[in-house]
Amino acid sequence: MARPFSERVVGDDWRQDAEGWILEQLELQGDSLSGSIEQPRVRPWSTQLTVPTSAGRLWFKANAAALAFEPALQLELARLAPASVDAPYAIHADRGWMLTRDRGATLRETREPTVEDWQRVVVEVARIQQAAAPHRDRLLAAGLPDYSPPTVLDRFDRIVEIFSQHPADHPARVDADLKLRLTAVRPAIADAVDVLAHSRLPATWQHGDVHPNNVFALDDGSMRVFDFGDGQWAHAVEALCVPYGWITSLASIPWEPVLEAYADTWQVDPRDVDDMFATVELTQAVNRAASWSAFLDEASAAEWKDWGEGPIRHLSRVLDS
Repeated sequence: MARPFSERVVGDDWRQDAEGWILEQLELQGDSLSGSIEQPRVRPWSTQLTVPTSAGRLWFKANAAALAFEPALQLELARLAPASVDAPYAIHADRGWMLTRDRGATLRETREPTVEDWQRVVVEVARIQQAAAPHRDRLLAAGLPDYSPPTVLDRFDRIVEIFSQHPADHPARVDADLKLRLTAVRPAIADAVDVLAHSRLPATWQHGDVHPNNVFALDDGSMRVFDFGDGQWAHAVEALCVPYGWITSLASIPWEPVLEAYADTWQVDPRDVDDMFATVELTQAVNRAASWSAFLDEASAAEWKDWGEGPIRHLSRVLDS
């Protein structure tokens, strides 16, 4: 069995390889290292290095196999929506490696987000989605997973079956009772898929994890989303599920103005988006469960213990919708 991702990326051999590549990219750009490279975070699915340079601080990110598409995806999105997505400083698409420029503080680090902040965030997401929507083949070729409505039902069946085969002590185990309850909501998921296939908004790029830690608050008041590793090709409105969860559970601001800002950007009636949102809660739960399971493919047993309830938590949300 291969070593877990988090163990590989703290090894001297990996670090030497990564730093060698970083130095090559700096030389190609005419920049130089101005301090020591640090590793502030290691997760089961990614790690980051901070790289002080003559051109300012850079961030190096390395992804596990399930997220290795992120550098190529960000490059494509930057080409499609250059006013909204930063082009990487450098990428190694085959290895899932990327260097990006430091854009300063995140929205969460800057302040408690206001309703106006959240409106700017979802408008920015909608603009990227509009730029991406005509380019399905291009983005899928970059590695973006296809989680569009027609694919959801098969994915649901597959993950229920896989999770039900986990050992009894596995954190992502679907036991017999949960399997029966999940199977009972399958017709509702099928109905949701049919509704979304004929909705007024398309499948497009979906960020997957829009929250204040994944948004830069720029000095001019604009917002810039980043961290594209959770991305999917899915129904557009699925992008609102994480913001809705943050706002309704962690913030004391109203949701309706945020939904309205998103709808206005798409030039559709907010009531239509609200109707779609009730439906995408089902498909997004399935897609998020599948993503979490994929993220943990290279996790250690201890990491599965720490993080492994995620797939079941998201999958079980279909029971609440």
